[in-house]
This record gives sequence, structure tokens and C-alpha cells, in this order.
Amino acid sequence: MIKFLFVSFSASFIPFCPMHALESGVNGNEQGIEGHVFRISGNQMPSPDRKTSEPKGIKTILYIFELTNSSQVSRQNYSSFYSAINTKLVKKVETDSNGYFKVQLPTGDYSLFTKKDNLFYANWFDGNNNIAPAAVLPEKMTRVEVRVDYDANY
Repeated sequence: MIKFLFVSFSASFIPFCPMHALESGVNGNEQGIEGHVFRISGNQMPSPDRKTSEPKGIKTILYIFELTNSSQVSRQNYSSFYSAINTKLVKKVETDSNGYFKVQLPTGDYSLFTKKDNLFYANWFDGNNNIAPAAVLPEKMTRVEVRVDYDANY
């Protein structure tokens, strides 16, 4: 299980959606990444007077790169936007209208990005400054929740 922080990521178990045809995994088993991409915006500060709304899944493209360190990107000032990612793009996957995606990948470590206009977006790092990492283990689907929250206030 991967926790993503695009800003605060929580684990989510997602049932298989038949809309997503999958290529066969290793020895006929599935392995890769599946989950949802959510859009978060507006005031997210907790308040006793206001109940926070559940995030909404969005139709978008998720860009899956080889594991990418902050030293391997061209960053826009000190933001979470990147004009260039200098690692190999492994796959692009389109989410459905609820933000769901499922993609087969070889065992390994990857970085997940979305895009706003011409800039890539990811705002979570691990302890080694790798951007939005996700690990794929043999014969396992790694479940992730990606939160795109560049317009949110916390």
C-alpha cells in the first residue's frame, strides 16, 4: 500500500472496474498500479461549522516515469510543478470519469505525475527526495490514491 500526499493521501481499496482491459501480467498474474486520481480545491481547513466534502475523482492522464529524484527535474521555482522530467516515461494511463485507473507494470519503482497545462505536477517526496514514488512488487497490484490539490488551502 502506498500513501501519496498530493497532499494527504490515505489508503484506498478499489474493486476491479471491468471498463479497464488489462494486458496479462507475469505468468498470467496481474502486477502494476491501480487507484484513483482525486481533485481537491478550496478551503480544506477543519472547522466545527463546516463538514469537508469527499474528494471527487477526475478524468485525467496519469504519467508514470521511472523513479524520479528531485535532482532529475526542472522545477518551476519552489512549486510542485515541473517543466521537464529527465527520466524515462514508462506509460501514460487515462483515468475514467471517476478517476479510476489500472495499469500493468514490471516490478520496479516509479514516480507518478499528472499535468496542468504543459507542466507536470506532483507534490510528495520520500525520504530520499524521490518524487511521488510507487513500488510495484512481483504479482501484486499496488493501490494508490493521487490527490491533485494545487488549488487547495490547508
